[in-house]
Parts: sequence; C-alpha cells; structure tokens
Amino acid sequence: MEDVRNSVIQASRALAVAGLGDMVWGHASVRDPDGAGVWMKASGWGFEEIDREKVVLVSPSGSVLDGAGRRHLEFPIHTEVMAHRSDVGAVVHTHAPTLAAFASLDCDLLPVSHDAVPFACPQLPRFTETGALIATPELGAALAQRLGDAHAILIPNHGAVTVGPDVGTAVMYAVLLERACRTQLLAASAGGPKVWSDEAETRFKRDQVWNAAQLDAGWQYLLRRLDADRQPSSGL
Repeated sequence: MEDVRNSVIQASRALAVAGLGDMVWGHASVRDPDGAGVWMKASGWGFEEIDREKVVLVSPSGSVLDGAGRRHLEFPIHTEVMAHRSDVGAVVHTHAPTLAAFASLDCDLLPVSHDAVPFACPQLPRFTETGALIATPELGAALAQRLGDAHAILIPNHGAVTVGPDVGTAVMYAVLLERACRTQLLAASAGGPKVWSDEAETRFKRDQVWNAAQLDAGWQYLLRRLDADRQPSSGL
C-alpha cells in the first residue's frame, strides 16, 4: 500500500505548497484499491507535515484499519462521496478563506478566468444543509447527492470539496476553485465583473485549457515544487 500512502502524502504536501492549508484542518483521501475504505491524512497534522506515519486507512463506518493516527471527524465526506461516485478515486476538502468569502455572496461562480471553467455551465452546486462539520454518514451522503456528477461543491460558512479520478486531478480542482473564487472577488471589489466567457466558449475552454494533459501538467508542477522545497539550501 506504499503507492496509496504516497499519493496521500503528495496530495497533502501539494495542497500546502499551493497555499490551501488551514493549520491542522482540511484533508485529502484516496480510494483503497481493495475496497476497504479510504486512505487519508491523519487528524492533528497540517498538510505540510504528512508522511507515511500520518496516513490512515478509514473504513466506511469510521474504523481506523491501518495506521497509528486518529481519523478526522469529517471522514464521511470521503467515504460517502466515493460510495456514490464510482468514477472518483480521490477527494479533497479545504477551508481556504477565499472559498468561504465567495460562498457567502450567494452568487454564481462566473468564468471570469480560465480557473473557473471546470465549475461553470453547469454551475457548481452548493451544500446548504449545514455549515458545521460533515461528521455523520447521513450528512456525507447528503453532500454526495448534492455534488452529483460535478467536479466540486461549495459549502457556505465552511469550505469546499473537490473530486477527481486520481489524486492529481482532485488537487488541481481544489487549486483552480480557490483561484477562481479569488479572481471573482477581486473583480467584485472593483465593481465588476462586467464580462466573462459565454457558455459556448466555456465548454470549448474546458477541453482546450483543462483537458487531462493540462491538469496533469499543473499537478507535475506542484510535485516539482515539492522536490525543490526538499532540496538542501546552498547557503548562498
């Protein structure tokens, strides 16, 4: 299971490099290839602190089946989304302040920039049943149902969840969603936005700008950033 653990480590550290950390909160998970549950970062640690000793296998009922750490209370986000979406191999939950600020406006996320393209036409959903922790299977299932077949879902007063067939895609969608919300907030602060891509251009850009190869290029960049951060300083 070293490959699965390594995927969780890479996802966690990439989210930290991208600035999506929230002290010890937020988490990424990968589907267990044997169907036992999800592998995710252990509770009590920041994204940048995750190593193989801080990754746990959590069953759908919340039991820790492997690993010495504690599980996050919000494990049902991951287990229930994967139970409802056979196409999802990885889930990310973040609390970036930009997401909460944008969600509080209760307006559509517009394709003002490339970053918003995966989340418009149709518009990404919002989970409004609660802004508290998604700490029960019932709430996790409700969130999964509201997510539907979208790439992401905003949780007003809380954060967001992104999903993908693999960990790189789920992380990239988290990065893009945060950037898209930030760009629209910047435009709103200046009295806009006034222009954005129409539906036809948005759908065209979805394949042109954010096809699988482009998403992977962004993911590989984040991994290179991790490698650069691990290189010893020259002292110059």
